[in-house]
Amino acid sequence: MTSIIAGRLQRQDQVELAITELLAAGFPRDGISTFYVNPAGQHDLYPIGGDRDESPGTGEADEGLLRGAATGGAIGAAVGVAGIAVMGPVSSVLGAAVGAHIGTLVGSLSQMKEGGEDEAGTDHALPQRESGMVVAVAMNGQGTEAQVIAILEALGADQIERADGTIAAGDWGDFDPRDAPNLIRHPA
Repeated sequence: MTSIIAGRLQRQDQVELAITELLAAGFPRDGISTFYVNPAGQHDLYPIGGDRDESPGTGEADEGLLRGAATGGAIGAAVGVAGIAVMGPVSSVLGAAVGAHIGTLVGSLSQMKEGGEDEAGTDHALPQRESGMVVAVAMNGQGTEAQVIAILEALGADQIERADGTIAAGDWGDFDPRDAPNLIRHPA
């Protein structure tokens, strides 16, 4: 693994100029990676699409579901007992089932996090990586980070970041678009 400096650009001509300038500065072509990062949630990392097998912020939803089902079922059964005179013994069972169903919905939704709300130990917190063209340079002893940053900034890059990884033959193989960027230059 080596240190990597990467910046997000908006247009393909900016990417091509960045490559030209990085090569002129002495950086080898096989240590430069360019690619497009899709918007969050659209990376198709799973066979049915998406970035995760479970949505961030739903970690406590199962607990809320169980509590809601128990509470709703008990309340529904009590209401059903009151209706025994009208509907017979089936009303308590029906009341418990309806109450449990409503309770699961309310309970699970009450435990979910709002967008951008921190959830300890998860990647639900901001900042997220924004979509766009990325130019990444492996710092393998040729040139300096300051040179790469200056070239990327001059071409209008924002979200310039430092990462650890491996770029081989122009491919940043261990790049994970879900990782929050370690920004060294923030967008204006």
